[in-house]
Amino acid sequence: MVRREPRFRVGVYVFDQAEILDFAAPYGVFSVAADMNPRLEVALVSETGEPVMARAGFTVVAGRSLEDVGELDAFLLPGGPGSRREMHNDRLRRFLTGLPPGTVLASVCSGALILGRMGFLDGLAATSRKEPATESFSFSRSSFFDLLSEIAPRTRLSRARLVDCGRIITAGGAAAGLDMGLHLLRRAGHDDSFVSEVARVMDYTLAYELYLEDVEECRP
Repeated sequence: MVRREPRFRVGVYVFDQAEILDFAAPYGVFSVAADMNPRLEVALVSETGEPVMARAGFTVVAGRSLEDVGELDAFLLPGGPGSRREMHNDRLRRFLTGLPPGTVLASVCSGALILGRMGFLDGLAATSRKEPATESFSFSRSSFFDLLSEIAPRTRLSRARLVDCGRIITAGGAAAGLDMGLHLLRRAGHDDSFVSEVARVMDYTLAYELYLEDVEECRP
């Protein structure tokens, strides 16, 4: 089955100490979906285009930098211990602020803390990892869900696995990156049969169907 429409290009941000599944899961969804629709594109993006070392010494070679990534329909921020630095990354803030209003901003797990610190979640509902983090992973002994309320007090916390507020979409823990990728396919204009087929190919059908309704829609 080959689909020609619609075109949709996603940038997946990677940084030092990013959680692997947070970025690899949605990237994997789009790599599978691109076999079915060649007009779907996904690119790994780092701040400078240089390789970064994600969690557990996993080296990632990004094909693009923030300066040369080109036009995007969506930009995804993973979480991980490195999000502590990225929350205060002025270059990343300028990049996100400069994106066209139609570009979707998505986060997985503690990637929501980056959006929250930079003010993108003000007045919106959002979610993040709800379980307490291990001490080696945590900003403190609180969960990322609790920390989000401190970092972005004007954000309404949602316990949904995925929260879609139009331009801003947030997902819970690391494995929710798969659900984020599949949801972005819907936002790209694909129907349920297409998204279900991607989930089937990825051997994710049972979980996909389980979490399908665990979405809070709060679009304007």
